Amino acid sequence: MYRIASIGGDGIGPEIVSEGKKVLDAAGERFDFEIEWTDFDIGADRYLSRGDLLTENDLEGLSEYKAIYFGAIGDERVRPGILEKGILLALRFYFDQYVNLRPIKLLKGVETPLAGKKPADIDFVVVRENTEDFYVGIGSRFKKHQKIDLTIARELYYAKFGLDVESDAEEIAYQIGVVTREGTRRVQEYAFELARNRKKKLTSVDKANVLSDVYGLWRDVFTETARSYPDVTTEFNFVDAITMWFVKNPEWFDVVVTPNMFGDIITDLGAMIQGGLGLAPGGNINPKGTSMFEPIHGSAPKYKGMDVANPIATIWAGSLLLDHLGEHEAAASIISAIEKSIRDGVVTKDMGGLAGTSKAGSYIAGCVKNGE
Repeated sequence: MYRIASIGGDGIGPEIVSEGKKVLDAAGERFDFEIEWTDFDIGADRYLSRGDLLTENDLEGLSEYKAIYFGAIGDERVRPGILEKGILLALRFYFDQYVNLRPIKLLKGVETPLAGKKPADIDFVVVRENTEDFYVGIGSRFKKHQKIDLTIARELYYAKFGLDVESDAEEIAYQIGVVTREGTRRVQEYAFELARNRKKKLTSVDKANVLSDVYGLWRDVFTETARSYPDVTTEFNFVDAITMWFVKNPEWFDVVVTPNMFGDIITDLGAMIQGGLGLAPGGNINPKGTSMFEPIHGSAPKYKGMDVANPIATIWAGSLLLDHLGEHEAAASIISAIEKSIRDGVVTKDMGGLAGTSKAGSYIAGCVKNGE
């Protein structure tokens, strides 16, 4: 018996999570396990009616679960950033989900915009650090003569331009990235362990040639950590170079480990080369705590309730969830069922099909249950 928390969230979120649950329950029936679902009412509607983003009761309740199945967040009635930072990022930080796991895999039957590339050419995993870098929230923005503490900004601005903030700058903004040795070491060790169980090749991403302090530390820790994994082949790529190589030679990569900000960027590129955001799942993982699994697309509020949203990314995220729980055979069966659904043309409009959200989900669930 697995107890799993679910958060439908906003827009199409509840619909796609519902289909994902259907598929995971089918996997349980076939592979002899049960899932006890607990739904949490967290999202825009509650925020607009009560002003609550995440409450202490929410966090205490979610802490009782090893896994959270998450739909989507974002609503046009709420200013951008409030829900995303107040709910999604807050959950990642609270539960110290320091690994963002993003498979970049071209499924059979899906077209890629990369000419001549086949499923065998696009099959790698990006491990993104998920709690540090420029996402720690240290920064500010202000105009000339504002009555605030300008100590950090003054030092930065004078060092760069030789000017005084209060007398010379009309407006200034700054954001500080923070990378720690411990935060870097633990996510890199996770990536090394993953690489050891795949093709034993790990690529590290940074920009140490320009941002030499934060990413210099990242590179130093990677070099040190690699000594404990002599069986894993390693290499460095600057972030600008890896975007080119993702497009030209995706077959070169197996596991890629990256700081938070660069990971945010290159995984969206990865999503596009694997067929688009409708096919892109993600896991926010704390190996010893509560982890969360989600599609990486938005909430698409204009399609809410229309039964047209593509559930595949969410269903695939469910496969990652089962894999995390140790149900590896069940997780693999979901990927096979997704590929059969694509092959049989039982897909939503964005993939050239005629199926609605519910029909696509039910078809994949049936394939899982019947071992197809």
